[in-house]
Amino acid sequence: MSAECELTPKTVPHVLTAHRRIVTPIPPPESLPLLEQLRREEPRCMTGQPPIVWETAEGFLVRDPYGNQWIDFSSGVLITNAGHGRKEIADAITAQAQAPLLTSYCFPNRARAALVHRLVELSPPGLDNVFLLSTGSETVECAIKLGRARGISLGGHGKTIVVSFDRAFHGRTLGSQMIGGFPALKEWIANLDPGMVQVPFPDGYHTPDTDFGLFERTLEQKRVAPEAVCAVIMETYQGSGASFAPAEYVRELRRWCDAHDAVLVMDEVQAGFGRTGPFWGFEHYGIVPDLMCLGKGISSSLPISAIIGRRKIMDLFGPGSMTSTHSGNPVCCAAALANIELLLAEDLPGNSRRVGEALHKELGRIAKRFEDRIGAVHGKGLAVGIHCRTAKDGKPDGELARKVVEGCVERGVMLFNPVGVGGSTIKICPPLCITEDASLEAAGVVEEAFEAALD
Repeated sequence: MSAECELTPKTVPHVLTAHRRIVTPIPPPESLPLLEQLRREEPRCMTGQPPIVWETAEGFLVRDPYGNQWIDFSSGVLITNAGHGRKEIADAITAQAQAPLLTSYCFPNRARAALVHRLVELSPPGLDNVFLLSTGSETVECAIKLGRARGISLGGHGKTIVVSFDRAFHGRTLGSQMIGGFPALKEWIANLDPGMVQVPFPDGYHTPDTDFGLFERTLEQKRVAPEAVCAVIMETYQGSGASFAPAEYVRELRRWCDAHDAVLVMDEVQAGFGRTGPFWGFEHYGIVPDLMCLGKGISSSLPISAIIGRRKIMDLFGPGSMTSTHSGNPVCCAAALANIELLLAEDLPGNSRRVGEALHKELGRIAKRFEDRIGAVHGKGLAVGIHCRTAKDGKPDGELARKVVEGCVERGVMLFNPVGVGGSTIKICPPLCITEDASLEAAGVVEEAFEAALD
C-alpha cells in the first residue's frame, strides 16, 4: 500500500529544457489550500500519489497552474494511449454531447453500434461479440461470471474453479480483488472465494521457474483437478511489474485450456490498444484467448471498457440478465472511436515499438550501472517496470523506488507511485505519441534520481 504523500513544500533546483519546466517548490505552496481541502473531504485512499495539481495536459506533457511542466511517464495510469487532450477526441466528445444525446442505458444508439462494430473488426477471428462497460474491473467481474457460467453449462457446479496468478492485479472491485495475486490486498476480505486459485506467474524474476510444468504441479499440489477448472485469467503482462510470461508457456496454457474445456481470459486492460507494440498485447504470444478484457487506453479520456469474446460464451446470459446502466454511453463511445482511429492513423502502436526499443536500451544501461539495486527491467513497447532491490540481500526495495519516483517528479518527469511486491517497481508508461528524444531525456532524469537516492 502506498504511503500518504507529504504536503510540505520542498525547495528544488529549477529546471528548464525543451520539455520540462520546474520553477517552484514541490508541491507549490499555492497548491496547498486545494490539496488540504481534498485531504479533508476525500478518503485517505486518494492520498497515495505525488501531490501535483494537474491543470492541463497535451500530448505527452502535463502542466500545473503554477508554471511547472512535466514529461508524462504515467499516461494517467495507462489511460492516454493516444496522448493527452487530443483535439480529435475532444471534438468527438463535443459533437456527441451537442447532438444532444448523453445517455441511453441499454437502448440502442449509433455511437455504441459503431464502436462495437469497430472492435469486432479489429479483433481476431472468433472474437465476435462485444459487451461495453465502464471500468476494467467490471470486465474482469464479467469474465469471472461468464467463465463460471460456461463451466456449469459443461460440468455442473463441479466445474467452477477460476485460476489466476501470483502478483496479478485485476482491479479494485470485490471479485477482481479476490482473483488478484496479492494477499495483502485481500486481508480485509473475511471469506475468500475457495474457487479462486493462484499459481506462480513465470516472470523469470520473482519466479525463476518458467516451465509450464509448474502450472500443472501447482494445481496438483493444491488438489485442483483440471476438469474442475472453468477458466484461467492472465494479464497479458503483469501490471505490477510489466512482466511478460515466455511465449511458449502461454501457448502451452492455450493448449491446456482447450484440452480441459476451460475458458482462457486475457486481461488486456493495461496492454491493449498498442501499449506494447502490436495493437493487442497477446499477439506477442501467438495465441487467441476466448475472452479479452479491455479498458484504460480504449478512449484515452472518458471511462469506458469492453469485454470481447466468443459468441457461445458471451450469449450464456439471456436478455436483461447481464446489463449495466452506463453500457455503451454514447459520449464515451464517441471518444473511444476517435481514439482508435487516431492510434491507427498515426501508427502509435508502431511508435510504441520503435520508441520503446530505444527506451529499453537506455534503461538497460542504467540498470547495469546500478545492478546491485535494480534487479530487472521488464516490459515491451512503452510499458516498463524497473524492479528495485536492496544491496544486502536482493529483496524488493520499496523505499528506494519511492525516493526515485519523488526525485523524478521534482525534476520534471511525472510518475505514479511505485507498485508491485513491496511497492518496489517503478512503472514507466508514457503516452504512445511520445518522441524518442523526450523519452530519452526522461530516462536521463530517472538516472539522476537513482544517483540522488543512492548518494
